Amino acid sequence: MSMNPFCEIAVEEAIRLKEKGAIKEVVAVSLGVQQCQDTLRTALAMGADRAVLVKVEPAQEEALEPLIVAKLLKGIAVKETADLVFLGKQAIDDDCNQTGQMLAALLDWPQATFASKVVLDAAAKSALVTREVDDGLETVSIKLPAVITTDLRLNEPRYATLPNIMKAKKKPIAVLSPSDLGLDLADPASRRVQVVQVKEPPQRVGGRILQSVDELLDKLKNEAKVL
Repeated sequence: MSMNPFCEIAVEEAIRLKEKGAIKEVVAVSLGVQQCQDTLRTALAMGADRAVLVKVEPAQEEALEPLIVAKLLKGIAVKETADLVFLGKQAIDDDCNQTGQMLAALLDWPQATFASKVVLDAAAKSALVTREVDDGLETVSIKLPAVITTDLRLNEPRYATLPNIMKAKKKPIAVLSPSDLGLDLADPASRRVQVVQVKEPPQRVGGRILQSVDELLDKLKNEAKVL
């Protein structure tokens, strides 16, 4: 399984901050089926120190909606006594862009979303974050502990070298269940979203070559009905 590119940027940023001596340890976290360990091994090969997998059975994987993910991540953040949580700004399957914001609300921590630059001041326990917004760039100062979601221009993730890939196989991955973090995914009451239907968009009709402007106008008026 491949890593969400936004989450890969989050892992890279955490590792860079550790290399600068700004943070002590990088813990990678994934939620999903057993195969998610492959994604965690990638994070470990990039430079994360250890990893945590919240293992979910395939039948319950659909229950991992943004609020459930945020609640599980809150449990891990509390358990690990984390000072800073990096997440990708959004999923790449449903594009929800909700988990980071929900996590910050559940933890009652400051948040900085869509980060394109992060300057951490460990001594002051604060971070200066440049965010990408519609009007340009916005810089905010937040106190730690905090939640930061990463945008594409924050960094370019490194490629894991073969020696680091081999070392990653020996790094620990702790496996937890949702119940270890106080959630029962089998309970319908724990879910807020139900997928009613998923279907492919209709196939596009092939284009046609028209012989005159009059024919074009006729098609636009009588078939497309846009005139």
